[in-house]
This record gives sequence, C-alpha cells and structure tokens, in this order.
Amino acid sequence: MVVIRGATTIAKDEKEEIRRAVKELLDQIVNCNGLIRDEIMSIVFSSTSDIHSYYPAAAAREAGFVSASLFSAMEPDIEGGLPLCIRVMLFVQKDILPRHIYLREAKVLRKDLTTIYNIAIDGPAGSGKSTVAELLAKEFGILHLDTGAMYRACALKVLQAGVDVEDERAVLDILGPATIGVEFADGKQITLLDGKDVSVEIRLPHVSMAASAVSKHPSVRLHMAEKQREIAHRMSCVLDGRDIGTFVLPDADFKFFLTASPEVRARRRYDELVAKGLSVDFAELKEEIVRRDAQDAGRAVAPLKQAEDAILVDTSDMTIEEVVAFLKNKMRERI
Repeated sequence: MVVIRGATTIAKDEKEEIRRAVKELLDQIVNCNGLIRDEIMSIVFSSTSDIHSYYPAAAAREAGFVSASLFSAMEPDIEGGLPLCIRVMLFVQKDILPRHIYLREAKVLRKDLTTIYNIAIDGPAGSGKSTVAELLAKEFGILHLDTGAMYRACALKVLQAGVDVEDERAVLDILGPATIGVEFADGKQITLLDGKDVSVEIRLPHVSMAASAVSKHPSVRLHMAEKQREIAHRMSCVLDGRDIGTFVLPDADFKFFLTASPEVRARRRYDELVAKGLSVDFAELKEEIVRRDAQDAGRAVAPLKQAEDAILVDTSDMTIEEVVAFLKNKMRERI
C-alpha cells in the first residue's frame, strides 16, 4: 500500500469553493499518479478550523470518488499556520513511487515538489507528438494537455452546425456560446463539447482536416491559447500541438519539434484509425496530411514551424520508446 499526500487552499469558506478545490486536488493526484479510482482504498482529509461550510469528504463523494472510504477531520489551531487549507492522504493499493500534489497557497508547504515546468512538443500531423507527450507526461508524473483536441472540438462544433469552416465570422458566431473543456480522469484527458465527451469523434479524418481550417482563424487561436496558458501556468504539463513553442508557450522550459516523412506519418495515422475499427483509404489519408501540412505552415497567425530553440527530432526510423528516451536524455542534459 502507498500513501499519497496533497494539500490546497481556498479563497473563502464557501461550499462551492470547497467543492472546486477538492475536485481539482483529487483529479490532479489521480492523473499525476496514473491511478484508477478503484485502486484508492481510502481518502483522509484534514482542514484548518476556519473551514466549516462543508466537509471535504462530502465534496470528494460529489466529485465521483465513490469506491473509497472517506474521512474528514478538523486540525487544531496552530499559530502562524496556513489559513483555509485542506490536506489529504490517499491510501492506494498500487506499487508506485507516489507523486504528492500541493496546489495554490499550499505550495509553500512543499516547495521541493511544486516547481512548475512545461514541455512543448510541436510537429505536423502523424509525427507521433501526442503519443510521445502522453508517455513523457506519465514518465515525469505531470499532466499531458492535448491542445489539438481542443481545436478538434471547435471543428466538430462548426461541422455539426453546417457552417463553412473558412468563414471566420460564422465560426465565431457558433463557437461563442459553445463550451469547450478538458477534464482529467484516470490519467487520461477527456475532451468535452457542451458537456459531452467527444474524445473519439474528434479523431475522425474529416474533423482533423476541419480543425486545421478552423484553427487558422486568429480569433480562435487567441481564445484557445489563453485557455492553454492558464492550465500551463497552474501546473507542470506537457503540451503538444503546432505552435506551442512559438506562440502558446514561447518561454517553455523544454522545446522539441517532431517530424517524419509524409509516408510514415500517413501509415501511423492509418494504423491508428483501423485499430479503432474505422474504414479509411491510405492514399486519401496521405493526401490529406500533405494538404494539412501546407495549410498549417501557411496560416498567417502562429503557423506550424520549429521554434529557434527547439530540438528537431526526425522520428521516421524511431520507435515511440526511442523517441521518449531521446527526449528524456535531452532534458536531463539541461537540468
């Protein structure tokens, strides 16, 4: 059995604030430790005496942690102690090296664990950046934010509305009231469109092509980039896309640009879609990838290109494991 610790603070003693803080803390602990919720045996909370509007254990139950036993206790007053603080211990039936999570003002409790860093991985479609980013995030126990999924959700919304993806004004009218969000559950990113999980739908070829068209609109990119920066500034994470190192996070601690030949990238995407039971034509898929490369590289705002300080990695003749190992070694050289 492993014990994972964490803590966070709230801005004020209110029920909704406690709910939000508890959910955020537990979700990050689950994601960063690669947990399945059924592996959690019990969760023990303690909170400072200035928190009394709601039990953190009740908030955890509402957040979906229903298989573990839950306990809440109040801490004794300590002069000079951190106010409005919620601490937690998760007892987990799993043989792992625990990643303890401390958020918001609670970071001062464990400064050794709370240094935030970001890894930017850019590259064209099929270069392997999403798979590499996911594995790298698990290796370092940090979050993987799939930025491309956010643009794909935008494209899906526009396609559902029957709007011309080239018409920026019409696209904005559709996306304005839309809710596009990201949640992390059981170590995976779930992409939500208007509250619905669309993680599978957004991977269809026609949605991928539409995502490239929609994402070239300056207003769409600015809106999505702000959401991505907000997440990256709050926590360590790996971000992959086409303009992470040049536009979204130009000050990222580590930057990589992955590429591969169009033939190799088309084959990878073909195998991925076939494995999901989808019927696709390889020649058409390769043609789509070449067109998308040109479209992504030619857009006026934040085009696909290698950042000057990014490390170029041609993955054509490399396995995913080899790419991950290469990136890890390059990061260690910098640390």
